[in-house]
Amino acid sequence: MVDTTGHAAGDEPSGGRRAGDQRPGDQRPADQRPGDQRPADQRPADQRSAERRSAEQRPGERGPRPPLIGITTYLEPARWGVWVREAAVLPAGYVRSVERAGGVPVLLPPTGSLRGVAALVDGLDGIVFAGGADVDPELYGADRHAETGAPQPGRDRFELALVRAAIDADLPFLAICRGMQLLNVARGGGLVQHLPDAVGHRGHAPDIGVIGRHRVRISPTSTVGKILGDVADVPTYHHQAADRLGKGLAAVAWADDQVVEAVELQGHRFGLAVQWHPEEGDDRRLFEALVAEATGR
Repeated sequence: MVDTTGHAAGDEPSGGRRAGDQRPGDQRPADQRPGDQRPADQRPADQRSAERRSAEQRPGERGPRPPLIGITTYLEPARWGVWVREAAVLPAGYVRSVERAGGVPVLLPPTGSLRGVAALVDGLDGIVFAGGADVDPELYGADRHAETGAPQPGRDRFELALVRAAIDADLPFLAICRGMQLLNVARGGGLVQHLPDAVGHRGHAPDIGVIGRHRVRISPTSTVGKILGDVADVPTYHHQAADRLGKGLAAVAWADDQVVEAVELQGHRFGLAVQWHPEEGDDRRLFEALVAEATGR
């Protein structure tokens, strides 16, 4: 029978299929067909990441967008122009290192509320936990040493929540100096609060405000070793270091005095931490490795 529009009864002008009908031969389950209508938080993480990349790509751009790499910041008094205000600040070396490695740097100031931590981890492709003030000794059950800096509870609280969320989400991260110490505390480890007392010299921070250098030995089978080789000459400025290692952390690099200079989080897709300051040198390989891993997220 033919209706008055000229189409066979039951057909639609779209070519014989009603809207929503499955095309012949399309055996994919509904959640894998174009136009997945499930709420975003119910879709697989890799699918959400791909959708976000597609949506954020500007018209005319070619290929996938570069990965978004968050970088934690200091919260300190700062001066610019006629103003002196508390500000989220960060040495530019971190930003330049991420950018030169091919990532897009996104600054992450410590916030008073932790309600945005999950959204940050979901929206970023990787994180750099930057250096800065000493971690509060109360967080690892120690009395304060006379040389330990004043506590910054807001930054500690925010970054501990962020590193734990990044671990839970298997998000690639690179932790630097304070970042390595924070990671160790987050995993239940402890810190040496003043290295000169433990090693008898100041070679890890030779002068106030001056970046030093020393060699480190690296396990060649570790991820850090595969990136840098078994020996590296590194920029250094720290008076604290990891003592008792936290759960799941493996030491993979050491200074000549046996201070642990790098750890890796076992079972994490890319969870590296170094005690030195790669952003202060010319070697971008650690940042490049982070960006490469984050690109494939």
